[in-house]
Amino acid sequence: MAKAVALVVAAGRGHRMGEGLPKQYRDLAGRPVLRHTLATLAANPSIAAIRAVIHPDDRALYDQAAKGLSLLDPVYGGRTRQESVFLGLESLGVLTPDFVLVHDGARPFVDCGTVSRVLAALEHNPCAVPALPIVDTLKRSQVGGIAAGTVDRTGLWRAQTPQGFRYADIMAAHRAHSGRELTDDAAVAEAAGLTVALVDGDEDNVKITTNADLERARRHFSAPPGFRVGMGMDVHAFSSAGDGVWLGGVLIAHDRVLEGHSDADVALHAITDAILGAIAAGDIGHHFPPSDLRWKGMSSDHFLTHAGALLSALGGAIVHIDLTVICERPRVSPHRERIRARIADILGIGESRVSVKATTTEGLGFTGRREGIAAQAVATVTVPG
Repeated sequence: MAKAVALVVAAGRGHRMGEGLPKQYRDLAGRPVLRHTLATLAANPSIAAIRAVIHPDDRALYDQAAKGLSLLDPVYGGRTRQESVFLGLESLGVLTPDFVLVHDGARPFVDCGTVSRVLAALEHNPCAVPALPIVDTLKRSQVGGIAAGTVDRTGLWRAQTPQGFRYADIMAAHRAHSGRELTDDAAVAEAAGLTVALVDGDEDNVKITTNADLERARRHFSAPPGFRVGMGMDVHAFSSAGDGVWLGGVLIAHDRVLEGHSDADVALHAITDAILGAIAAGDIGHHFPPSDLRWKGMSSDHFLTHAGALLSALGGAIVHIDLTVICERPRVSPHRERIRARIADILGIGESRVSVKATTTEGLGFTGRREGIAAQAVATVTVPG
């Protein structure tokens, strides 16, 4: 799979918002606008890494907005948006991404579908931009606010972000046209002679530019929180003789160990996938691929903490976790309360929100033959808006 990196441009001053904080740090439902943007992108399994381009004066504001998210260190922008994007692109060179998604920090409602359409178009085009067709009648004005005529809207589109590019192509285009004042990165690509594909945008993917935009965005969160349910399942086989297995973050004495790239905790893996599923954030393999040596032998509480942090960053909360462990041995029931307490502790919720059950398959199948352990989990969560 091609590696895609998101570059979030958040170095502007937002003068049209008037006095006060830059628009990307204004409050939106209890969190900075930029926090919503970063959290939504961080939960997208198609994006391998995220870097923000910020103003040097905003480092403390950015650190607060990005707290708890797994992001690359930010870089400082330049005098113009184009210069800021160029500096951000240069900083990504060491990552050697295939694709880069350039996104406005003040577009907090970007959805997974838009990102997927942009990335899909990059398989066959050097550039792709989400856009919406112009449906309103367009008027040209003259001095005094008098209409000077009607503009033909045929073939006209409103461009949005994230705008996607093959990294090498957009890097070369920015170098070739450094110093020019172009309105967006697609215009830079066009100036370099690159073909720009248009894909369907999303009406909700608005850019917050004025105070009126911010008020409309706040109404997005005025509805009661919505409920979502995710399901997760994991299986690990027994391997060599040992002294115990990890289940639900608890080491249980046993004469064999479970085989896995990490600590093979099937219970925590299943819960992690359930939470990721509830927020449409892919699965554990997207966030922690077994091909990455960093996760070899890693304690699975790290994975569950990550899933919980993604949910929290989106403004969501866990309502309930229901876990079922399926095995003949070891016996789980003597350790049930310890497992409940450990899961609750990792997720920062009360034990009353965690259910742990255990069952067997009456000697049937691989668990009945005591060849491994399986676990299933259901996560019920709330998300705002």
